[in-house]
Amino acid sequence: MAEKYKKQDISRASRLSVAPMMDWTDRHCRYLHRQLSRQALLYTEMVTAPALVRGGAVHLLDYSPEEQPLALQLGGSDPAELAEAARLGAAAGYGEINLNCGCPSDRVQSGCFGAVLMEKPALVADCVAAMRAAVAAEITVKCRIGVDDQDPEVVLPQFLEQIAEAGCRRVIIHARKAWLQGLSPKENRDIPPLDYDLVLRMKARFPDLHISINGGITTLAQAKTLLEAGLDGVMIGRAAYHDPAAILGAADAEIFGTGAVCPPERAVQAMLPYIEAHLAQGGKLHQVTRHMLGLFAGRPGAR
Repeated sequence: MAEKYKKQDISRASRLSVAPMMDWTDRHCRYLHRQLSRQALLYTEMVTAPALVRGGAVHLLDYSPEEQPLALQLGGSDPAELAEAARLGAAAGYGEINLNCGCPSDRVQSGCFGAVLMEKPALVADCVAAMRAAVAAEITVKCRIGVDDQDPEVVLPQFLEQIAEAGCRRVIIHARKAWLQGLSPKENRDIPPLDYDLVLRMKARFPDLHISINGGITTLAQAKTLLEAGLDGVMIGRAAYHDPAAILGAADAEIFGTGAVCPPERAVQAMLPYIEAHLAQGGKLHQVTRHMLGLFAGRPGAR
């Protein structure tokens, strides 16, 4: 599968992507999402470089080939360790390896990765350069517009300039600040105000950089508006998880201009052989079906 998804295929798929979400976008979730959309780019949960390199937890890289096109998100801040983790990811067949510079959790801060890296653009550039030197897979970055008391108008262009110089050609910008002091990770997803205009200005300022936007996008209509405004891609998180049929079931037709709308009933039917195989291997039903609860969201009798 490593050869099937070249950089241009991954880049095209990133026109619409599903955000990496801890405890949510595991392999069972991604398999479901792939039944609904053949085109959208899917992401793993964040996997830490230390877990792969020092902990030997390569099972965290497991996926079904049907999930492709698929990107691996890594967390870390040591260039050499990230390079080795990227090698493991590329060997597993991931066509994109993304560096997390946006997660605001306390656990991530203490490990010096995630949103705290917005304060260390030179280190992020070193990480990007090391990962690019290690693998042929595309190296991308997911970031915030700034953290704490930083001025996004100043720090975001500086950050983008440094990672671009290091060879990053594609970036996903969560259009909110992260408040590392005073807000919980959950509050950081909603309370800091969105600034889509700033992200649009960054696209105008860095026209050669492939920029996707993330944060607060809940419909395909919103996604299309942002794409028409000049952005290269849109990443949707919680809405794609809680109402996957509305977002992903219509994505191929609405966003990529190919294929038909996939009704949730068809996705359920497609999941049955996968569920049977999972149970036969000793897995639990809930591990798969917990991700399917939103398939009939808003429809009478859904509960």
